[in-house]
Amino acid sequence: MPTIDQAKQQTAYLAGGCFWGMEELVRDIPGVLATEVGYTGGSAPDATYEKVKTGRTSHAESLKIVFDPKQLTYRHLLFEFFRMHNPTTRNQQGNDIGTQYRSAIFYLGEEQKRTAEEAIKTVDASGDWKAKVVTEVVPFKEFYRAEEYHQKYLVRHPHGYTCHYVRRMKLGE
Repeated sequence: MPTIDQAKQQTAYLAGGCFWGMEELVRDIPGVLATEVGYTGGSAPDATYEKVKTGRTSHAESLKIVFDPKQLTYRHLLFEFFRMHNPTTRNQQGNDIGTQYRSAIFYLGEEQKRTAEEAIKTVDASGDWKAKVVTEVVPFKEFYRAEEYHQKYLVRHPHGYTCHYVRRMKLGE
């Protein structure tokens, strides 16, 4: 696998409910270069949809995001993340309930961790949500790419299920 030039592109791993809706909204953010849906944050090896949907793997449906840091900062990406899902509900987004639908930021290094913690403080202080943010901030371990039929699902099925939408909020960069 080729090394990523950190000056030209960076990677983020986020979970905020069903990965179909998250991917559809994230793909449209200026500066996002690529997305993949998959599973991360759990203990089960070789995660698959059939395993993860049981809620017993501790993996979350998540999104790998490759972005250009000259066009999109990690901080701004996190603010967009907090606009497109409800970070105050534990293990639930819309009709999707279970640990696989939790809100989580899987950080790559101390800088991402610090930025995530600061972003959560900003979101909590903004008053945009009536409850406190419960988004987990945990170290990234491994990402298992989801099955091909999940990739860009809402592009192929534009009227498919999603509970995600972008909310108007006071958050900013």
